[in-house]
Amino acid sequence: MKVIIDFFTKGIFWQILGTYYQFAVFLYGIVLLVAYGTLALLSLVSIRRYMKKNASVDYNIIVESPLAPGISVIAPAFNEGITIISNVRSLLTFNYPKFEVIIINDGSTDDTLEKLIKEFELVEVEYAYMQRLNCKPVKRIFKSTNLAYDKLAVVDKVNGKSKADASNAGINISVFDYFLCTDVDCILDKDTLIKLIKPFMDEETSTVREINGDVQIQEDFKRVIATGATLRMVNSCDVDEGLMIRVRPPRRFLPRFQEMEYIRSFVLGKMGWDKINSVPNVSGGLGMFDKDVAIKAGGYDPLSLAEDMDLITRMGSYMKDNKKKYSVKYVPVTLCWTEGPTTLKVFGRQRARWGRGLAQLMSIHRRVIFNPRYGRMGMIVFPYHFFFELLAPIIEFSGILFYIYLILTHQINWPFALILLIFVYTYSIMITTVALLWDQITFKYYKTWGETIGLCLMAFLEPFLYHPLIMFFALKGYFNFIVGRKHVWGDMQRQGFTGAKKKGAVKVG
Repeated sequence: MKVIIDFFTKGIFWQILGTYYQFAVFLYGIVLLVAYGTLALLSLVSIRRYMKKNASVDYNIIVESPLAPGISVIAPAFNEGITIISNVRSLLTFNYPKFEVIIINDGSTDDTLEKLIKEFELVEVEYAYMQRLNCKPVKRIFKSTNLAYDKLAVVDKVNGKSKADASNAGINISVFDYFLCTDVDCILDKDTLIKLIKPFMDEETSTVREINGDVQIQEDFKRVIATGATLRMVNSCDVDEGLMIRVRPPRRFLPRFQEMEYIRSFVLGKMGWDKINSVPNVSGGLGMFDKDVAIKAGGYDPLSLAEDMDLITRMGSYMKDNKKKYSVKYVPVTLCWTEGPTTLKVFGRQRARWGRGLAQLMSIHRRVIFNPRYGRMGMIVFPYHFFFELLAPIIEFSGILFYIYLILTHQINWPFALILLIFVYTYSIMITTVALLWDQITFKYYKTWGETIGLCLMAFLEPFLYHPLIMFFALKGYFNFIVGRKHVWGDMQRQGFTGAKKKGAVKVG
């Protein structure tokens, strides 16, 4: 008995535990860095392939074609009175032959609906509403008396306390086979619909072949069920009547870090997943979906806090359960600009919700992880998100506590610790810088290289200022999920279009 007591009290146990812990964390870090590097290389290959394939594409053929598939643009709105008019005008300017815009007023308590009625000359109409997906009751549906706005429909419904609930209502009244889900505060490129529908059309075309003079359909094709594209911050950009005039990196620190994070995530993340047909989700700010598959999969879960990844998981599970091949495609060009939080309070609320949503998603769809029945989603996507997204903040926080313990007990190997920290620090800067420079070289969204270099410099500050915030709010979200704390949806507190006039444009944010 004395031997056992001494084992625990004299530090032998803690030394052994510390040794194994350090080895486990070291191995975890190596695998994570290799995964990041692999995704980066795959992304570069995928982007080059996309640019080469689409270099000579004439999108006017789609615009002028009577066979272009119809698209329903669905945008939920809750207390968006500050920006609602200009943003709806933006949604009505797409360069596409057949689309409708459905704005869902999700029980707004401000003047959102009143502004829409006045500006677009709306009147209440009788509408064939079929509730195929669950959502809160629809009270009224409006259409415009002005033919200039005949593509616009506005749904007034009881607040469902989530974007997912409002999106389901929009899907219920949509008339076309594909729908684009976006946020009403987003600024979308006028060619968004063309570029997001093209992967669907490419796959449909590739499944048709001629054999002995007869046109036949290939049976082993992968059905495209969703497409997405890169998002950026609209903060500090010049926008005129809902149209992007001049792209700039945000000036404020929080949105500036988010711009850097988004570019890295989409350019070196999503495109890498696209290369191996393992895209985990399309952003809630901009995603196009096959409506038939989405409805059969049950649509959005109104209770989900990660509705974007949840829907892709539902759709992918439906396809695999029915033994059908599918793919989710990503377009590397920026088609959407969204307003990022400028205050720590709003930013923290957003990121805590994301963290809670990830924990909720992994809990609800735990049957998928390491389940070969679900193909790459079960064997690659979900294990990656479990180990390197969900567990990362926990391991990182525990690692910080362990380092503090080693310092206080004078057990730390300072030369090794410093070398490790410098390696991780420089590696993270390299990955971010590669993403930003590659994006600018390929697409040239910023007018000057000074703007790009200035954004690259943020990578040096990220590990000390921005990343700790991400870790803290993710852990807060996990805690809220575990204790079952009631989630309250708050206002984004939009800044709207402010600033001095500049050649007919106004600065955003």
